[in-house]
Amino acid sequence: MSDDIWRRRDDDTGDNSKGYGTDFGSDFGTVQFADDPTSEPAMSFGDADTGNLPHWTEPPTSELPALDDDTDVWGTFQQPSEPTRRPERLVIGTDPTDERRRQTRDTPSDFPRDPSRDVTGGVPRSRPQQVRRTGPRGPRPGGPGRDMPTAVSTALILLAVFIGAIMWRPAAVMLIVLAVVALAAVEFFSKVTEKGYRPATFAGLITCAAAPLAAYWMGDAALPLVLAFGFLATSIGFLGATSIQSGPMPNVAITTMAMMWIGLMGSFAALILRYSVNGAGAHVGTDTLFMVVVAVIANDVGGLFVGSSVGRTPLREWVSPNKTVEGVVGGGIASIVALIVFGSQNGTWNSMTEWIALGVVVAVMAPLGDLVESMFKRNLDVKDFGSLVAGHGGVLDRFDGFLFVLPASYYLMLVMQPWL
Repeated sequence: MSDDIWRRRDDDTGDNSKGYGTDFGSDFGTVQFADDPTSEPAMSFGDADTGNLPHWTEPPTSELPALDDDTDVWGTFQQPSEPTRRPERLVIGTDPTDERRRQTRDTPSDFPRDPSRDVTGGVPRSRPQQVRRTGPRGPRPGGPGRDMPTAVSTALILLAVFIGAIMWRPAAVMLIVLAVVALAAVEFFSKVTEKGYRPATFAGLITCAAAPLAAYWMGDAALPLVLAFGFLATSIGFLGATSIQSGPMPNVAITTMAMMWIGLMGSFAALILRYSVNGAGAHVGTDTLFMVVVAVIANDVGGLFVGSSVGRTPLREWVSPNKTVEGVVGGGIASIVALIVFGSQNGTWNSMTEWIALGVVVAVMAPLGDLVESMFKRNLDVKDFGSLVAGHGGVLDRFDGFLFVLPASYYLMLVMQPWL
């Protein structure tokens, strides 16, 4: 566009005495172009003493215009600015990342959102507190909080009842075995239910009680059938649940665990007793079970006092800080010594080889049974499974070592056949 549109004359007669340009009034004067001769004053800005503006064709002078205002216009750019904050989460409609809207599929919906009631049992725990040692010889016998006079009195009473049942008849011993297995199962199911599991308690209790009865009546061939029916009843029972929130996988697993650990392994006591009814002799089963009980008790007592006196090497510290290698060795020696002492009065196990063999089996399996039970208790974050046996905790706490010793002793008896 040509700049001629900005040019005008005062009239159409060709008079250009006022020249070309545009008049903006008294404030700015007339804007003129380079090729317009005029006598009009150059454009100025108000009353500011800035002088006339140079023509655009003149070279720059590199001078800054004078300002009357002393305000530091650049100072504001040097102030630290507040960082822009982003919202933690942009929510449009329903937020799928909201933890409050998420539910665990393996956990029943009525479980409290308490980490201590996690059905997986994977509760983070702090490092176990070390037992305070009273001297260079280790912890005090019995550990903190254990009532030793009560524990010894209870053990003597139980031993007297057991000996009386053996002297009477095998069926009376069988009733004691059945009571121990059933009470241990009740304690187990009660404790795991308290900790958040929802096992099939009825099916589990029936299976644990039926296993020793079937073993005593029909022998070891009945045990697979009992366990199979127990598993079927447990699994089918969870089919009647309303949703997956019933947690069938962990709860069937915890129920089956009780059947195997308590029901199956406890039933080997009934299999041993069965040899006094349908076996090689009238006292084979009761004699063998008596020797097993003596060896396990000696192992517990010897391991307790030797470990508390000279024990320094933890056997498995994260499971049970009080159990030491020295205690295991001392318990094994005590078992062999007790078998030699009582074996001389036994009509079935009556040779040094048999005593040592049974003693070695007890020395290995009894500590393993204790450790496994302690591992389960630590996973559940409990001290004892119950409190029925004064001074010892629950029935399962007292007879945990027997559950591992009984199967090994049964098969050792079949291999060695000490009655021959």
